[in-house]
Amino acid sequence: MNKNKTKANAKRAAFAQKKEQEGRKVINWIFAVLVLLGVIYAVYSMMILG
Repeated sequence: MNKNKTKANAKRAAFAQKKEQEGRKVINWIFAVLVLLGVIYAVYSMMILG
């Protein structure tokens, strides 16, 4: 039974690591979109003022 617990813990750890990597990818995409929107807004503002 101890072997089953170890196997379950390994599965749980692998699942948690996979979810963490997916979460980081989502956060990176969100920041990239925010930066892109900021650049677009800066260009738009310069065109309005210029």
